[in-house]
Formats: sequence, structure tokens, C-alpha cells
Amino acid sequence: MPLPPSARNSILWVSLDDHLGAGTRSDRSAAPLTLISAGVAPLQLRDRAGKLVLSADRLHFSWRRVALPEALDVARRVAGPFASFESADQIAQRWRAQGVKAQVAHPGEWEVWAPANALDLSEVRLRDVSERISSVVMPVLEGPSGGYTLQGPLQVQASDGLRWNGGVLRGPFRLQADAYGTWTLLEKLPLERYLEGVVPHEIGAGSPAAALQAQAVLARTWALANSHRFALDGYHLCSDTQCQVYSDPRLASSSVRQAIRATSGEVLLWNDQPIHAVYHATNGGVSAHAEEAWDMEPLPYVRVQADGVAAWGQSISLPLRRDQDVQSLLNNGGGAYGAGHPRFRWSRVYTAGQLVQALAAAGQGDAAPTSMSVQKRGPSGRALALEIDRDRGAAPVMLKLDAIRRTLRRLPSTLFVVEAEGSGVWRFQGGGFGHGVGLSQAGAIDLADRGWSAQRILQHYYPGTQLGPFMVPAESAPAEAP
Repeated sequence: MPLPPSARNSILWVSLDDHLGAGTRSDRSAAPLTLISAGVAPLQLRDRAGKLVLSADRLHFSWRRVALPEALDVARRVAGPFASFESADQIAQRWRAQGVKAQVAHPGEWEVWAPANALDLSEVRLRDVSERISSVVMPVLEGPSGGYTLQGPLQVQASDGLRWNGGVLRGPFRLQADAYGTWTLLEKLPLERYLEGVVPHEIGAGSPAAALQAQAVLARTWALANSHRFALDGYHLCSDTQCQVYSDPRLASSSVRQAIRATSGEVLLWNDQPIHAVYHATNGGVSAHAEEAWDMEPLPYVRVQADGVAAWGQSISLPLRRDQDVQSLLNNGGGAYGAGHPRFRWSRVYTAGQLVQALAAAGQGDAAPTSMSVQKRGPSGRALALEIDRDRGAAPVMLKLDAIRRTLRRLPSTLFVVEAEGSGVWRFQGGGFGHGVGLSQAGAIDLADRGWSAQRILQHYYPGTQLGPFMVPAESAPAEAP
């Protein structure tokens, strides 16, 4: 796939729906795609050259397999799957350091793809994939007189907007192929309008002004620093929790728009580059290092700290390496910032049957668990390795870092202690919601209510960074991918 235009031009290509057409066979189309105008003006469907194909109030696409003139043989080495882009990207960087052209892919889970002759990586399981591609999935524009197979990419203009997931998006839009033999529907939009569709969904439109401004800076910074996530598929970002949640920008309140305007063009910088501006809902009273959440190099601008008023913070003795240290924190949260969040403290119960289902879904077999324990903790007390012993002579399962929550999806965070509660039942007592790295949104709201400015909040969670204007490099001229 050709690369999208540089996000440094303040234009983003954001996926609204991906892997379209997946499952299409010679005798059956995958689920169709229907695009509907939000007003009286019709949608304008144009081909890659800009020629008008159809003007209608709705566009209905099915899918069909089209034989290639000549079969294509493909071979690659694959690492993964990984629970996050961050973990996959670390593996890709290790390969690139060897001169290997490695790319992060997302065919369903995060993977890293490299040429078939790529060298092995220590402690990384690789598999060799080869396939012969004899047909591809193509979109079929359905009409009263039948279907018309189209070549992509396709452009869709919506003068009155496009109805999407209960909202309206302005576009313009693109329907283009990806690297997996399927298709993606994209919206092309300015960065500042993108923020209108992100900020209220990430932190809540009713948050105080300083918290909204801090979130606007972070959302802008994160988008720019992560615009390479889907380079393999020819776009910048997705619109779900694998990126930042994005939906109808019209729903942004006046306070959200004011926060975006007040911070227009501002990003957080480290060595003059946008930082990896990760954030989360609530840290449970203690923030984490990045390497406690993902298999990655440390971020110099985040640190482990008790996140609360000074007197309370002094009562927290870091690092929290033992179960009893974490339990003590969980029992003592009254002075933490954002303690009013509903998942500041939480409890979850897993039965043996539920664990079997979760492990089987992760490809770990169906042996029943017999015991469970945290084998390693980071300095913030978060579990870095969770061991699950099993019966029938099955090997223990060791879940590490983000794979813990990716496998046990009901756990809000990895800041927990776990104990057996009767036969075949385990209770997780925990704190926080999310990975715990960087800004705590509940903490930011609390601090804003205490009178802190957005800049002070950002310095609290990302010490040593600079708040500065976003500058477009001189060499980054506006561009359009074919």
C-alpha cells in the first residue's frame, strides 16, 4: 500500500471500519457496506482519477472475489501476535536495527512482518508464512440493474455529511484496499476537527476547562506521534481503543471547542519532538513506568510516583514490590488524586471455567487452572508476570505485561493482588483503570478542580517536557497518496 500523506501537514486519515469484505468467497459476499447521506444532498462517488461514478443518497457495496491474471506467491516471517502496537513496534525496531525491513501489521491482532530471509530474534517466537494468492476481494456497487465491480481507491464526498454509528461525519471519505486482502473506509479530516471527535469521548465533555485543555494537547500530541501505526495499510489512525476513540465531532460542546482553540497547535515536546503521550482513566493512586505496561524502552518523561496530596504521598513507600505493599496501597487511597473515579478501587472474581475460556481464546489450551500468583511486579506495584498453574500435566501459563489484561479482559488494570477464594475461584482486588502510564484523566479532573492550570497538570504527569507549537517541517509539502 502507498503511504498516506504526512500527518505533519495536520491532515489525518482515520479508519472508520476496517477488514471490510473479510470472509468473501466465490459463492458468498461478506457483510455489505451501506453509506447514507445525512441530508438532502446526494453522496458523490468518484474513482481514483476523480471521475464521477454515481451520485445518490445512499451507496450500497457488496464484495466479490476476482481472479488475478497471474497467481502471486507471498512469503514472510511473522512475529506475534502481540497485545499492543507498542509491544509489536519494539520487535520491529529490533529487526530494523539488523537492517531488516520490518513492518507492524494488524490483520486482527498486532503482528510484525519481515522478509522470508530475516534473521531470528532471540526470545521471540517466529513463524514462516507462505501462500499463493490467486484472487482478491473487490467492492461491487449495487444498483437496481445489478452490480458493478470497482477498482479502488474510491472517493466519497458528502456535502451534507455521512450518517455513521449514530452520528454524522463530514469527510471526505476513501474506500481503499489494505495489506490483508480486505478494505478500509477512511475519513480524511483536519487534525483540529479530529480533536473535536476525540476529546469529549476520552475525558468527558463536562470536565473542567484545564482538564479539557490538557486532554486536547495530549490527543493532538498522541495523534502526531502515532500517525505511523497503520502505515502498512496506507492510513494513519483507527477510531477505537487501539488508538483514540473518535466519533461525531458535532457532539463536541462549546467548552470542548474552547479548550481546543485555547491550545491550538500546541503539543508536548521532548528534544523538540512530540512525545508518546499515553494517558488513561485513573492510575489508582500511583503512576507507572511505560515498561510496566508494554515491552518497550523507558520513556524519560514519565515516572513512578504516588499521585496524591503531599502528606498522603509521603505515606506510600515506593517501590511496591510485594503483595502486601500493593494491598496496603489499595487499603489507603483517600489522599490520591481522582479517588472519586468508579474504578479507582475494584474487585473481580474469576472461576476456573472462566479462566479456561479466557486461556483457550488466547490459544493456551483447555487445561483447568489450579493456582495463580504474581511472579514479578514493577516499581508501581503493577503485575509484570502472572503465572497460572494447570492440571493434567499442562505447562503453566505465564502472562506478561499487556498480555495479562488482553487475556483476562475483565481486569481494569494490572495493579492488583489475587487470592484463592474457595475451590476453583480467585478474587482480584485492584485499583485503577488502564495502563497507569502518563496522565490520569480522573487525576487531571481533580487537579483542575483544585485550581491547577493545564500546563501545571501536564508538567505533573510528564515532567521535563515542553509545551510548544506544532511545527510542520519545511520538507513536508502537502501530498496525496494515489
